[in-house]
Amino acid sequence: MKALLAAAFLLVTTASADEIVLRPIISGLSEPTSIVNAGDARLFITQQTGRIAIYDGSQVLAQPFLDVSSLVSTNGEERGLLGLAFSPNYRNDGTFYIDYTNTAGDTVVARYHVSAADPNRADPATAQIILTVAQPYPNHNGGELQFGPDGYLYIGMGDGGSGGDPQNRAQTLNTLLGKILRIDVANTTTYRIPPSNPFVNRAGTAPEIWAWGVRNPWRFSFDRLTGDLWIADVGQDTYEEVDFQPATSSGGENYGWRRMEGFHCYNPSANCNDGTLTLPVLEYSHADGSCSITGGYRYRGALFPRLYSTYFYADFCTGKIWAATANGSGFASRLLLDTTMQITTFGEDVNGELYVDDYANGTIYSIRDAEPGAGRHRAARH
Repeated sequence: MKALLAAAFLLVTTASADEIVLRPIISGLSEPTSIVNAGDARLFITQQTGRIAIYDGSQVLAQPFLDVSSLVSTNGEERGLLGLAFSPNYRNDGTFYIDYTNTAGDTVVARYHVSAADPNRADPATAQIILTVAQPYPNHNGGELQFGPDGYLYIGMGDGGSGGDPQNRAQTLNTLLGKILRIDVANTTTYRIPPSNPFVNRAGTAPEIWAWGVRNPWRFSFDRLTGDLWIADVGQDTYEEVDFQPATSSGGENYGWRRMEGFHCYNPSANCNDGTLTLPVLEYSHADGSCSITGGYRYRGALFPRLYSTYFYADFCTGKIWAATANGSGFASRLLLDTTMQITTFGEDVNGELYVDDYANGTIYSIRDAEPGAGRHRAARH
Protein backbone atom coordinates (compact mmCIF):
# COMPACT_ATOMS: atom_id res chain seq x y z
CA MET A 1 0.00 0.00 0.00
CA LYS A 2 2.80 2.45 0.88
CA ALA A 3 4.53 1.76 -2.42
CA LEU A 4 1.33 2.52 -4.34
CA LEU A 5 0.82 5.71 -2.37
CA ALA A 6 4.41 6.75 -3.00
CA ALA A 7 3.90 6.44 -6.73
CA ALA A 8 1.17 9.06 -6.52
CA PHE A 9 3.63 11.46 -4.93
CA LEU A 10 6.32 10.95 -7.53
CA LEU A 11 5.19 13.32 -10.27
CA VAL A 12 7.89 15.89 -11.08
CA THR A 13 7.36 17.87 -14.25
CA THR A 14 10.10 19.75 -16.09
CA ALA A 15 8.23 22.19 -18.32
CA SER A 16 8.94 25.74 -17.24
CA ALA A 17 7.68 29.18 -18.17
CA ASP A 18 10.13 30.89 -15.83
CA GLU A 19 7.47 31.72 -13.27
CA ILE A 20 9.85 33.64 -11.00
CA VAL A 21 12.60 36.21 -11.38
CA LEU A 22 15.59 36.68 -9.10
CA ARG A 23 16.59 40.20 -8.12
CA PRO A 24 20.09 40.60 -6.63
CA ILE A 25 20.11 42.42 -3.31
CA ILE A 26 23.51 41.45 -1.86
CA SER A 27 26.83 40.67 -3.53
CA GLY A 28 30.42 40.11 -2.48
CA LEU A 29 29.76 37.54 0.24
CA SER A 30 32.07 34.60 0.87
CA GLU A 31 30.36 31.22 0.41
CA PRO A 32 26.93 31.90 1.98
CA THR A 33 25.33 28.93 3.73
CA SER A 34 22.11 30.23 5.30
CA ILE A 35 19.78 33.26 5.28
CA VAL A 36 17.83 33.92 8.49
CA ASN A 37 15.67 36.66 10.00
CA ALA A 38 15.53 37.61 13.66
CA GLY A 39 11.90 38.69 13.72
CA ASP A 40 12.59 42.10 12.19
CA ALA A 41 13.45 43.59 8.80
CA ARG A 42 17.09 42.47 8.82
CA LEU A 43 18.54 39.41 7.11
CA PHE A 44 21.45 37.53 8.67
CA ILE A 45 23.67 35.56 6.28
CA THR A 46 26.07 32.91 7.55
CA GLN A 47 29.24 32.46 5.53
CA GLN A 48 31.06 29.15 5.51
CA THR A 49 34.37 30.60 6.70
CA GLY A 50 32.80 31.81 9.95
CA ARG A 51 31.24 35.26 9.57
CA ILE A 52 27.61 36.34 9.90
CA ALA A 53 26.72 39.38 7.80
CA ILE A 54 23.72 41.66 8.32
CA TYR A 55 21.65 43.10 5.49
CA ASP A 56 19.58 45.98 6.88
CA GLY A 57 17.24 46.29 3.91
CA SER A 58 19.47 48.54 1.87
CA GLN A 59 23.04 47.40 2.41
CA VAL A 60 25.32 44.90 4.12
CA LEU A 61 26.72 46.43 7.29
CA ALA A 62 30.47 46.95 7.33
CA GLN A 63 31.01 44.98 10.52
CA PRO A 64 29.87 41.36 10.85
CA PHE A 65 27.29 40.42 13.43
CA LEU A 66 29.64 37.67 14.61
CA ASP A 67 33.01 36.33 13.46
CA VAL A 68 33.95 32.81 14.62
CA SER A 69 36.48 32.19 11.86
CA SER A 70 39.14 31.14 14.35
CA LEU A 71 36.85 28.41 15.72
CA VAL A 72 35.75 26.95 12.40
CA SER A 73 37.21 24.22 10.23
CA THR A 74 36.50 24.53 6.50
CA ASN A 75 38.97 21.98 5.09
CA GLY A 76 36.43 19.95 3.18
CA GLU A 77 33.63 21.51 1.18
CA GLU A 78 30.87 20.52 3.62
CA ARG A 79 32.47 21.91 6.76
CA GLY A 80 32.27 25.44 8.18
CA LEU A 81 29.66 27.71 9.70
CA LEU A 82 26.47 26.00 8.53
CA GLY A 83 23.45 27.15 10.52
CA LEU A 84 21.90 29.94 12.58
CA ALA A 85 18.68 30.22 14.58
CA PHE A 86 17.37 33.03 16.75
CA SER A 87 15.49 32.32 19.95
CA PRO A 88 11.70 32.63 19.58
CA ASN A 89 12.02 35.15 22.41
CA TYR A 90 14.98 36.94 20.83
CA ARG A 91 13.50 40.40 21.31
CA ASN A 92 13.62 39.86 25.07
CA ASP A 93 16.43 37.37 25.69
CA GLY A 94 18.83 38.29 22.85
CA THR A 95 20.03 34.71 22.40
CA PHE A 96 20.82 32.87 19.19
CA TYR A 97 22.44 29.59 18.18
CA ILE A 98 24.98 28.62 15.55
CA ASP A 99 26.02 25.27 14.10
CA TYR A 100 29.59 24.86 12.86
CA THR A 101 32.38 22.34 12.51
CA ASN A 102 35.23 23.11 14.88
CA THR A 103 38.96 22.86 14.18
CA ALA A 104 38.81 19.12 14.90
CA GLY A 105 36.03 18.74 12.32
CA ASP A 106 33.33 17.95 14.88
CA THR A 107 29.86 19.54 14.96
CA VAL A 108 29.31 22.22 17.59
CA VAL A 109 26.04 23.91 18.49
CA ALA A 110 26.71 27.04 20.54
CA ARG A 111 24.62 29.76 22.16
CA TYR A 112 25.49 33.47 21.95
CA HIS A 113 23.93 36.74 23.11
CA VAL A 114 23.58 39.97 21.22
CA SER A 115 25.68 42.86 22.51
CA ALA A 116 23.97 44.97 25.15
CA ALA A 117 25.35 48.07 23.47
CA ASP A 118 24.73 47.35 19.78
CA PRO A 119 21.84 45.35 18.28
CA ASN A 120 23.93 44.73 15.16
CA ARG A 121 26.79 43.04 17.01
CA ALA A 122 26.92 39.81 18.95
CA ASP A 123 29.00 39.49 22.10
CA PRO A 124 31.60 36.73 21.45
CA ALA A 125 32.36 36.53 25.17
CA THR A 126 28.91 35.04 25.78
CA ALA A 127 29.63 31.83 23.85
CA GLN A 128 28.31 28.65 25.46
CA ILE A 129 28.82 25.30 23.76
CA ILE A 130 25.65 23.31 24.35
CA LEU A 131 26.31 20.27 22.15
CA THR A 132 29.32 18.67 20.44
CA VAL A 133 29.00 15.68 18.11
CA ALA A 134 32.08 13.83 16.86
CA GLN A 135 32.28 13.57 13.07
CA PRO A 136 34.13 10.51 11.70
CA TYR A 137 34.41 11.95 8.16
CA PRO A 138 34.51 15.50 6.73
CA ASN A 139 31.22 15.28 4.79
CA HIS A 140 27.53 15.00 5.73
CA ASN A 141 27.63 17.39 8.68
CA GLY A 142 24.02 18.55 8.40
CA GLY A 143 24.03 21.98 10.01
CA GLU A 144 20.41 23.15 9.92
CA LEU A 145 18.99 24.81 13.03
CA GLN A 146 15.31 25.73 13.35
CA PHE A 147 13.07 26.53 16.26
CA GLY A 148 9.80 24.66 15.90
CA PRO A 149 6.32 25.97 16.73
CA ASP A 150 6.72 24.16 20.06
CA GLY A 151 9.67 26.39 21.01
CA TYR A 152 12.20 23.56 20.89
CA LEU A 153 15.42 23.68 18.88
CA TYR A 154 15.64 21.20 16.00
CA ILE A 155 19.09 20.20 14.72
CA GLY A 156 19.91 18.41 11.47
CA MET A 157 22.69 15.82 11.72
CA GLY A 158 24.11 13.98 8.70
CA ASP A 159 25.06 10.31 8.84
CA GLY A 160 28.72 11.01 9.61
CA GLY A 161 29.98 10.89 6.04
CA SER A 162 31.97 8.68 3.73
CA GLY A 163 29.70 6.95 1.18
CA GLY A 164 26.76 4.64 1.77
CA ASP A 165 26.79 5.18 5.55
CA PRO A 166 29.34 2.39 6.13
CA GLN A 167 28.58 2.03 9.85
CA ASN A 168 24.81 2.28 9.29
CA ARG A 169 24.59 5.17 11.73
CA ALA A 170 21.35 6.59 10.33
CA GLN A 171 19.58 3.32 11.29
CA THR A 172 21.22 3.12 14.72
CA LEU A 173 19.41 4.79 17.60
CA ASN A 174 22.33 5.10 20.01
CA THR A 175 24.08 7.75 17.90
CA LEU A 176 23.01 11.30 17.00
CA LEU A 177 24.30 10.95 13.44
CA GLY A 178 21.76 10.56 10.65
CA LYS A 179 19.01 12.15 12.75
CA ILE A 180 16.84 15.19 13.35
CA LEU A 181 17.32 16.18 16.99
CA ARG A 182 14.94 18.10 19.24
CA ILE A 183 16.15 19.75 22.44
CA ASP A 184 14.94 22.33 24.95
CA VAL A 185 17.41 25.21 25.29
CA ALA A 186 15.25 27.64 27.25
CA ASN A 187 16.39 28.73 30.70
CA THR A 188 19.33 26.34 30.91
CA THR A 189 23.06 26.60 30.36
CA THR A 190 23.13 23.54 28.10
CA TYR A 191 19.89 21.79 27.17
CA ARG A 192 17.16 19.50 28.43
CA ILE A 193 15.41 16.61 26.75
CA PRO A 194 11.75 17.40 25.97
CA PRO A 195 9.70 14.78 27.84
CA SER A 196 7.62 14.16 24.70
CA ASN A 197 10.60 13.12 22.55
CA PRO A 198 9.80 9.71 21.05
CA PHE A 199 12.76 7.74 22.44
CA VAL A 200 13.11 9.41 25.82
CA ASN A 201 12.19 6.28 27.78
CA ARG A 202 13.72 3.63 25.52
CA ALA A 203 16.92 2.02 26.80
CA GLY A 204 19.93 2.14 24.52
CA THR A 205 18.73 5.10 22.46
CA ALA A 206 19.75 8.75 22.36
CA PRO A 207 16.86 10.74 23.87
CA GLU A 208 17.66 13.81 21.73
CA ILE A 209 16.41 12.02 18.60
CA TRP A 210 13.20 13.32 17.05
CA ALA A 211 13.39 11.51 13.68
CA TRP A 212 15.93 9.19 12.07
CA GLY A 213 17.06 7.59 8.84
CA VAL A 214 18.38 10.72 7.10
CA ARG A 215 21.59 10.94 5.10
CA ASN A 216 22.35 14.67 5.09
CA PRO A 217 19.33 16.88 5.74
CA TRP A 218 20.46 19.95 3.86
CA ARG A 219 17.88 22.44 4.95
CA PHE A 220 14.60 21.75 6.64
CA SER A 221 11.90 24.23 7.57
CA PHE A 222 8.60 24.58 9.35
CA ASP A 223 5.53 25.85 7.54
CA ARG A 224 4.85 29.11 9.38
CA LEU A 225 1.09 28.62 8.93
CA THR A 226 0.55 24.91 9.68
CA GLY A 227 3.69 23.91 11.60
CA ASP A 228 4.40 21.03 9.20
CA LEU A 229 8.07 20.09 8.82
CA TRP A 230 9.68 19.80 5.36
CA ILE A 231 13.04 17.99 5.16
CA ALA A 232 15.25 17.97 2.06
CA ASP A 233 17.60 14.98 2.32
CA VAL A 234 20.62 14.67 0.04
CA GLY A 235 20.85 11.31 -1.74
CA GLN A 236 23.78 9.04 -2.47
CA ASP A 237 24.27 8.42 -6.19
CA THR A 238 20.89 8.43 -7.88
CA TYR A 239 18.00 10.14 -6.07
CA GLU A 240 17.28 13.26 -4.01
CA GLU A 241 14.24 13.37 -1.74
CA VAL A 242 11.86 15.57 0.21
CA ASP A 243 10.44 14.18 3.45
CA PHE A 244 7.39 15.53 5.21
CA GLN A 245 6.31 15.44 8.84
CA PRO A 246 2.85 16.80 9.69
CA ALA A 247 2.50 19.13 12.63
CA THR A 248 0.39 16.48 14.37
CA SER A 249 3.32 14.05 14.47
CA SER A 250 4.64 12.82 17.80
CA GLY A 251 8.03 12.15 16.21
CA GLY A 252 9.93 8.93 15.72
CA GLU A 253 9.64 8.71 11.92
CA ASN A 254 12.29 6.61 10.18
CA TYR A 255 12.89 8.21 6.77
CA GLY A 256 14.70 5.17 5.47
CA TRP A 257 18.37 5.90 4.78
CA ARG A 258 20.47 3.70 4.23
CA ARG A 259 17.85 1.05 3.63
CA MET A 260 16.34 3.29 0.98
CA GLU A 261 17.41 6.16 -1.25
CA GLY A 262 14.23 7.99 -2.18
CA PHE A 263 11.60 5.38 -3.03
CA HIS A 264 14.26 2.80 -3.97
CA CYS A 265 16.10 0.10 -2.06
CA TYR A 266 19.74 0.95 -1.39
CA ASN A 267 21.15 -1.39 1.25
CA PRO A 268 19.84 -4.07 1.11
CA SER A 269 19.15 -3.92 -2.63
CA ALA A 270 15.78 -5.67 -2.25
CA ASN A 271 13.11 -6.16 0.43
CA CYS A 272 14.35 -3.05 2.21
CA ASN A 273 11.04 -1.73 3.58
CA ASP A 274 9.35 -3.79 6.26
CA GLY A 275 6.48 -1.31 6.46
CA THR A 276 7.97 0.78 9.27
CA LEU A 277 9.61 3.41 7.05
CA THR A 278 8.15 6.82 6.26
CA LEU A 279 8.57 7.32 2.52
CA PRO A 280 9.35 10.65 0.86
CA VAL A 281 6.64 12.83 -0.62
CA LEU A 282 8.90 13.76 -3.55
CA GLU A 283 12.03 12.55 -5.25
CA TYR A 284 14.04 13.43 -8.35
CA SER A 285 16.87 11.63 -10.09
CA HIS A 286 20.38 12.59 -11.11
CA ALA A 287 19.61 11.87 -14.76
CA ASP A 288 19.81 15.57 -15.70
CA GLY A 289 23.07 16.22 -13.83
CA SER A 290 21.45 16.94 -10.47
CA CYS A 291 23.48 15.95 -7.45
CA SER A 292 22.39 17.58 -4.18
CA ILE A 293 19.05 18.94 -3.02
CA THR A 294 18.74 22.26 -1.19
CA GLY A 295 15.54 22.58 0.79
CA GLY A 296 13.57 25.78 1.09
CA TYR A 297 10.26 26.95 2.49
CA ARG A 298 6.55 26.63 1.88
CA TYR A 299 5.68 30.07 0.60
CA ARG A 300 3.44 32.08 2.92
CA GLY A 301 4.23 35.58 1.74
CA ALA A 302 2.04 38.13 -0.05
CA LEU A 303 3.99 39.23 -3.13
CA PHE A 304 2.84 36.44 -5.44
CA PRO A 305 -0.43 34.87 -4.28
CA ARG A 306 -0.37 32.55 -7.30
CA LEU A 307 2.42 30.55 -5.62
CA TYR A 308 1.01 30.72 -2.10
CA SER A 309 1.46 27.41 -0.20
CA THR A 310 3.98 25.98 -2.68
CA TYR A 311 7.17 24.45 -1.30
CA PHE A 312 10.38 25.78 -2.90
CA TYR A 313 13.49 23.65 -3.32
CA ALA A 314 16.50 23.49 -5.66
CA ASP A 315 19.49 21.45 -6.78
CA PHE A 316 23.07 22.57 -6.10
CA CYS A 317 24.56 21.18 -9.32
CA THR A 318 21.95 22.19 -11.88
CA GLY A 319 20.66 25.38 -10.30
CA LYS A 320 17.08 24.36 -11.01
CA ILE A 321 14.40 25.77 -8.69
CA TRP A 322 11.17 23.81 -8.25
CA ALA A 323 7.86 24.33 -6.51
CA ALA A 324 5.89 21.46 -4.99
CA THR A 325 2.13 21.84 -4.72
CA ALA A 326 -0.51 19.67 -3.08
CA ASN A 327 -2.55 17.91 -5.77
CA GLY A 328 -5.12 15.95 -3.78
CA SER A 329 -3.19 12.68 -3.61
CA GLY A 330 0.13 14.11 -2.49
CA PHE A 331 2.49 16.69 -3.94
CA ALA A 332 3.53 17.35 -7.52
CA SER A 333 6.47 19.53 -8.56
CA ARG A 334 7.08 21.81 -11.48
CA LEU A 335 10.19 23.67 -12.56
CA LEU A 336 10.00 27.39 -11.77
CA LEU A 337 13.37 28.53 -13.08
CA ASP A 338 16.45 26.98 -14.63
CA THR A 339 19.62 28.81 -13.57
CA THR A 340 23.35 28.09 -13.52
CA MET A 341 23.66 29.05 -9.85
CA GLN A 342 25.08 26.92 -7.05
CA ILE A 343 22.23 27.11 -4.56
CA THR A 344 23.08 26.25 -0.97
CA THR A 345 20.19 27.96 0.82
CA PHE A 346 16.86 29.67 0.67
CA GLY A 347 15.82 32.25 3.21
CA GLU A 348 12.53 33.55 4.61
CA ASP A 349 12.12 37.08 5.91
CA VAL A 350 9.84 38.24 8.70
CA ASN A 351 6.95 38.61 6.24
CA GLY A 352 7.38 35.18 4.67
CA GLU A 353 8.99 36.45 1.44
CA LEU A 354 11.71 34.24 0.01
CA TYR A 355 15.37 34.61 -0.90
CA VAL A 356 17.94 32.36 -2.51
CA ASP A 357 21.72 32.42 -2.82
CA ASP A 358 24.40 31.70 -5.36
CA TYR A 359 27.20 30.12 -3.34
CA ALA A 360 29.73 30.43 -6.17
CA ASN A 361 29.56 34.20 -6.56
CA GLY A 362 28.40 35.19 -3.07
CA THR A 363 25.13 36.79 -4.18
CA ILE A 364 21.74 36.81 -2.46
CA TYR A 365 18.57 37.26 -4.53
CA SER A 366 15.01 38.06 -3.61
CA ILE A 367 12.48 35.81 -5.33
CA ARG A 368 9.71 37.63 -7.16
CA ASP A 369 6.89 36.75 -9.49
CA ALA A 370 7.83 37.09 -13.15
CA GLU A 371 6.33 40.01 -15.05
CA PRO A 372 4.39 39.11 -18.21
CA GLY A 373 6.84 37.84 -20.81
CA ALA A 374 9.74 37.41 -18.39
CA GLY A 375 9.79 33.68 -19.09
CA ARG A 376 10.55 34.26 -22.75
CA HIS A 377 13.65 36.33 -21.98
CA ARG A 378 15.01 34.29 -19.05
CA ALA A 379 15.88 37.57 -17.37
CA ALA A 380 17.14 35.92 -14.19
CA ARG A 381 19.44 33.36 -15.80
CA HIS A 382 23.17 33.74 -15.11
